[in-house]
Amino acid sequence: MPSHDNDNRGSDVFLIGGGWDEAAAEAVFGPFLRAASAAVPRILCVLVDEGNGAKQFAQYDALLRKAGDCTPVPLLLPIGEPFELGALTEDVDGLFVCGGLTPAYQEAFAGCREPLAGLLAERGVPYAGFSAGAAVAARDSVVGGWLSDGVAVCPPDTAEDLEEVEVRAGLGLVPFGVDVHGAQWGTLPRLVAVVADGRLAHGVAVDENTVVRVTGEGRAHVAGRGRAHSVRPAPGGGALVRSYGPGESFSAV
Repeated sequence: MPSHDNDNRGSDVFLIGGGWDEAAAEAVFGPFLRAASAAVPRILCVLVDEGNGAKQFAQYDALLRKAGDCTPVPLLLPIGEPFELGALTEDVDGLFVCGGLTPAYQEAFAGCREPLAGLLAERGVPYAGFSAGAAVAARDSVVGGWLSDGVAVCPPDTAEDLEEVEVRAGLGLVPFGVDVHGAQWGTLPRLVAVVADGRLAHGVAVDENTVVRVTGEGRAHVAGRGRAHSVRPAPGGGALVRSYGPGESFSAV
């Protein structure tokens, strides 16, 4: 059984906005691997398998190993199959939830919201989410859609097989909503729309090749090559956006 020497590590959550730049791997994935206390951490990689899961896992395996010495272990879930809490065995040092169809990830984790958060904290196991895995870490997850009351707010290619923008219950590991591929896919306006209409009190859009580390002290720290965009309601209506670059931090609450 691994030794965890920091009782607060279960509170660390790493939100990765997507992206496959190997040159950014250490900056983006390295903080997560270092938060796992083992010398060579065993990382459970959960991937909703849409038919090419083994090939997709190989990409994550390569990026994680590029970032540091680790042992990624795949858990491929066919679409519609739930994540079982028993998969988080005592030899797991970090939980990494991969990318793909965000609504399918939300459905896979829907049955273990509170138990999973409690188990991660109890064992001191950090969580990292990549793209869809980052979105479902939120208390309220932006799972897709490209229309807000019939009006386009982001490109239809980013819709995740949905029409209207949907916000669903997430894992509750961070107190704000999360959107991903912010600058690259143009999803920031989607997040602005759901904050402006009152469905989220705070949202963060994360660019590709960028990670936001949320600590138990309520701070969000940005690293990598892009930016994180914090969206909050504006006095009198609408939304305010503030962007943070690598090395900067902001309040997660």
